[in-house]
Amino acid sequence: MPAGGDVGWRPMHPLDDLTAEITACRRCPRLVAWREHVAVAKRAAFRDEEYWGRPVAGFGDPAARLLVVGLAPAAHGANRTGRMFTGDRSGDWLFRAMHRAGFASSPESRHRGDGLVLEGAYVTAALRCVPPANQPDVSERDHCREWLERELDLLGRIRVIVALGGFAFDHILAVLRSRGVSMPVPRPRFTHGREVATSGPVVLASYHPSQQNTFTGRLTEEMFDSVFAAVRRLA
Repeated sequence: MPAGGDVGWRPMHPLDDLTAEITACRRCPRLVAWREHVAVAKRAAFRDEEYWGRPVAGFGDPAARLLVVGLAPAAHGANRTGRMFTGDRSGDWLFRAMHRAGFASSPESRHRGDGLVLEGAYVTAALRCVPPANQPDVSERDHCREWLERELDLLGRIRVIVALGGFAFDHILAVLRSRGVSMPVPRPRFTHGREVATSGPVVLASYHPSQQNTFTGRLTEEMFDSVFAAVRRLA
């Protein structure tokens, strides 16, 4: 799958080689078993579809200045479609906001071949396989860490990172710190809209656009738009 998300031909990029490695990964037996079980059991609404059922790589613009980091593929979203935040309600919220901010060509993301193009942005996650109950264990988190680090190596123009949820926020700060990036002490705590200045990219915290946040009003579209307005200012 091209780094642009199956949107047409372009010259090969090192991110394509990384994508191939990620999608072949079988490091975590529990996650392999769960993602494949979900792909066979399916949700009734998608019973006629073939699920991806493999690890999901990031996608977007190789020259991105914005990196969006979520938790993991959704069981019947990216684990079904094979593209991050694609085919679920969290993705609906994310790409609507990115479209309004000028980072996405469309406010919708339905499947890998839907023509969505990200401009100046790349979307990824801390985990590449769907974990049961969205609860990865420490070893699974650590096994996936290499993929995010290598994406950061290849995305050399990142200026802002939006972390969706507390897990992604803590994880990306730990990754940056391990790479020698200096940041405030004590370690910043997750709150929506928090802006963390580091010696590398600025990290912005946002509530995850999951249904438990959007259905309850904990996260509104105005709140989400304010995060991407900050991205425009910083990137």
